Amino acid sequence: MRPLPTLAPRRRSTRALALLAGLAVAAGCSPVGPADEEDPAPPSSTSPSTSAAPTTASSSPAPRSTRAPALDVEVVADGFEHGWDVGFLPDGKALVTERPGRISLVSSLREGAKVTRVEADLEDLFVASEGGLMGMLVHPDFASSREFTTCQTHAEGGNPVDIRLVTWTLSADGSSATRERTLLDGLPLSTGRHSGCRLELDAGGALVVGTGDTAVGSLPQDRTSLGGKTLRLDLETGDPMPDNPFADSDDRNERHVTSYGHRNIQGVALQPGTGRVYTAEHGPSFDDEVNVLVPGGNYGWDPAQGGTVGGYDESVPMTDRKRYPDAVPAIWQSGKTTQAICGAEFLEGEQWGAFDGALVVTALKGAKLLVLTLKDDGSLADVAIPTATNGPYGRLRAARLGPDKALYVTTTNGDDDTLLRITPRT
Repeated sequence: MRPLPTLAPRRRSTRALALLAGLAVAAGCSPVGPADEEDPAPPSSTSPSTSAAPTTASSSPAPRSTRAPALDVEVVADGFEHGWDVGFLPDGKALVTERPGRISLVSSLREGAKVTRVEADLEDLFVASEGGLMGMLVHPDFASSREFTTCQTHAEGGNPVDIRLVTWTLSADGSSATRERTLLDGLPLSTGRHSGCRLELDAGGALVVGTGDTAVGSLPQDRTSLGGKTLRLDLETGDPMPDNPFADSDDRNERHVTSYGHRNIQGVALQPGTGRVYTAEHGPSFDDEVNVLVPGGNYGWDPAQGGTVGGYDESVPMTDRKRYPDAVPAIWQSGKTTQAICGAEFLEGEQWGAFDGALVVTALKGAKLLVLTLKDDGSLADVAIPTATNGPYGRLRAARLGPDKALYVTTTNGDDDTLLRITPRT
């Protein structure tokens, strides 16, 4: 395959501008059906200003400090299609995975960056529904190894087989990537729905993976399945970590499992200084969740109702503490509506004011950033919704803190998607 040409940044398409101009002001979102994660439902919005003071949701307490910053938003690059994740390189460039099956190299982290498609063999990718090329992690030793790992849906003969973690090597000039090894396979895959799949390193350098239940009712509570779980494994070998809660199991899959009873995790974030890992998870038409990872914990999602029903009953509670009294409660739920939350990342740096140390969560259907301020014990203190990112850019997916401590976010509207750089106004 020949590399695709470099794409110069371009202005938003007429279609995208019309979409943004038509967004209505609203305080919340209406419930949607079972495919809420990827339904292009009209998001709530304010006027499309790129810099404004933060506001708060009417159902959430105000930020604790009046120093909550106004935000500036800069379009670093555009021309993406469903940008799924961002990884930063030591030379100031970045990689972006795109769900339809593209890896893009972004020339810098500032406005006007050029986007070059990276040549990579992705012919076995199963692109359907929510499946495709998803989460990515640039290895901490990238400067010497040039390795990064992706989470992707795999097909054989055009038929879905599994979701797998694949480790790649980026060429010295960034024009191509070579597949080195399959780090882990066997994550379940059906139609592509509820494919997960976000990657993050924990404080000890282990790879944490948030997965989806593939909309199969029996999988979240089945610890021998890798679906509807958080997994923890060695980044180099793919082996389960020896201190995992089920490391002594005879089952290979169960040895990888850190927590279970999840619906569809698409955000994983490490809290600096504490070692806590937080996840962001899609609810059905209610109760998106932000959770703290507890090794061995059951998070209570069971659409098979203990095996008493077939199919996929989405009317059950996200955290069913009646059926599972010891289920780990969420630190935040969206309640009777869903935002379809996605990426998660912690902000760092005094420039962030009251948001320093806060957890940022992106929303697909909600088309906004939610900024969660946490107490010292890891529980929720308050939630803020900055006006600058409440609607004007549409559906937001990835959230990654860059080496410059700016927040980088991808849009996922499917029409000339962008990479955004978000900073506190100085």
